[in-house]
Amino acid sequence: MKAAIIIFSDPSHGGDEALGRAFNGLAAAYDFKQQGTEVSIYFQGAGTRWAALVGKADHPLHPLYQAVEELVAGVSCGCADVFGAREEAEKNGFSLITDNRVPGTSGLPSIAQLSQQGYSVFSF
Repeated sequence: MKAAIIIFSDPSHGGDEALGRAFNGLAAAYDFKQQGTEVSIYFQGAGTRWAALVGKADHPLHPLYQAVEELVAGVSCGCADVFGAREEAEKNGFSLITDNRVPGTSGLPSIAQLSQQGYSVFSF
């Protein structure tokens, strides 16, 4: 089994629910990692805004993020453009994912490609 964790929650509007969804997405990735399962984490939609926050030492997600940081595939490039997160994502060293060339965008992660590669996709 392989797992793709996609975090969509919006840290700027979701309050506790958004934090909880991001936390549980990272916790699921940690769980898969501990079980020896191949896992990749993607930040997509408004979730691309997490790229500006998870690396901050005083952020509640930071310790968990550090435990799974090597599993982060990156952020959706097109979504980062739309949600104003591209500059922070690049500044914080996140890869910009452009596999799915959706018209009018700079590209997004390809859920179809992940599925074809045998990943089970989990969204948070």
